[in-house]
Amino acid sequence: MITRRRAFLQENIIIAASKTPLTWQQQLSMAIRDPQVLCDRLGLSSQWLAGAQTGHALFDVCVPDAYLNRIAYADLNDPLLRQVLPVDKEALTPPGYVADPLEESGHQPAKGLIHKYANRVLLIASPTCAINCRYCFRRHFPYSDNAPSRAQWQEALDYLRADTSIHEAILSGGDPLAANDRQLAWLVDQLEGIPHIKRLRVHTRLPVVIPDRVDDALLAWLSNTRLQKVIVLHINHANEIDQAVIDACTRLKQTGVTLLNQSVLLRGVNDNVTTLATLSERLFEAGILPYYLHVLDPVQGAAHFDVADSEAKELIAELRDHLPGFLMPRLVREIPGKGSKTPL
Repeated sequence: MITRRRAFLQENIIIAASKTPLTWQQQLSMAIRDPQVLCDRLGLSSQWLAGAQTGHALFDVCVPDAYLNRIAYADLNDPLLRQVLPVDKEALTPPGYVADPLEESGHQPAKGLIHKYANRVLLIASPTCAINCRYCFRRHFPYSDNAPSRAQWQEALDYLRADTSIHEAILSGGDPLAANDRQLAWLVDQLEGIPHIKRLRVHTRLPVVIPDRVDDALLAWLSNTRLQKVIVLHINHANEIDQAVIDACTRLKQTGVTLLNQSVLLRGVNDNVTTLATLSERLFEAGILPYYLHVLDPVQGAAHFDVADSEAKELIAELRDHLPGFLMPRLVREIPGKGSKTPL
């Protein structure tokens, strides 16, 4: 095993040294999309391949190298691997686990627009993600019906112009930063032209998954907007935060962005106090404030990640003994029809 690990590392070092740096777009296009390749690259036993192929048939594998390189070799219990490796349990259909757990389909007044809460709306700025997390509550979302062209965005923008109670636009997806910067700059410019829009929020995992996404083009349009800017990252484990992620966060903060994090409480990933405390500490070292700790949304294919509410409440109570208040995430559940997240 040591010999295989040494060969694996040496091969990666040789490859890295022999190539010029790849753009984030190239890294995204080269992401692993085959469960066989994922298992081979990480030295996983062939006994896991059938389950990986079963899960992949339900929800495609997608793992970029920048994230793969933080996963321990030949360790099936690695918390990052558990988030991205398909398993046969995804084919189970326990009661209560549905395709649209947040009932978003009933809150779409225009293509690419979701309006569930007062004063803010969500825009599906990209149908693409840089990584397919196995617990994703939108793994069944009809992205093909929610990928507006510039002309089609006008209906959503007209909706925003007509409702003066809306003060915040949230770019989501997929991952909004999977869109090109020209398109994002155009969309933000349109939002700036609506006087009652005050804040721009971006929900993204890309600066974590591919830190090189935080390039000059992204920083340019972020720096030039009049809107107050909040970026909500999605990090579930401290091992996801390496130096490249910290550097990307530093660049983002230099544009005046407020950085927050939301996590999902996941069985086998972060369902213990030590892991959650370490995550909050590591987030703060990277300049990110913990925001939400979500209990799992009951989406089909993800029931094996569930942590019972009673256990989640015990964890958060114990976590208070380990962290100052400003590093405590709020434990919440999203309940369809409610006007906000519901604290637990």
